[in-house]
Amino acid sequence: MPGIGQGGAPTLPHAGSLGVIISLPASLAAELGQKRAEYAGPGAAVVPAHITLVSGRAKDSWEAAAEHVRDVAAECAPFKLSLRGTGTFQPVSPVVFLNVDDGAQECAALHDRLVRGPLEHQLAFDFHPHLTIAHYLDDDIMDQAKAEMAHFEASFEVASIGLFDYIEGNWALREELNLGGETRT
Repeated sequence: MPGIGQGGAPTLPHAGSLGVIISLPASLAAELGQKRAEYAGPGAAVVPAHITLVSGRAKDSWEAAAEHVRDVAAECAPFKLSLRGTGTFQPVSPVVFLNVDDGAQECAALHDRLVRGPLEHQLAFDFHPHLTIAHYLDDDIMDQAKAEMAHFEASFEVASIGLFDYIEGNWALREELNLGGETRT
């Protein structure tokens, strides 16, 4: 979930880092985790496949930002999300991703609402809902990932968003927030 710095290189999280993601159903996460590991090696499995809504930090207090995320989740309804085919940010950024088809507007609306509060998104690029399959790899591996996943399709219901904190060098799930409802742990 790190941001992207100048020249497209990943930046390290900092104090007050806060991430908001859409997790995948377990079977889909396992399937895509396996594909990501095929392209980038076993280290790719350290961060499970997900869709990032915000990778940033609290503007003032972490708790105020977290409360804002809770409020946004409570006000938003669950929605259907589908992943279809591949795209890339190349040559601007060496990333191959799965396209978010159904649900892209809902993801963008969630992102917009999240960053209107005490939370700032810290990426060098505009928000584009996607699921990263391969990044910062040799061109031949990136091309392979793009080609092999070109016909991939999956759909699922997004019923919650994950609130992450950067603790002792790792992203850690603090809360899974039901859309339109209560926090679940």
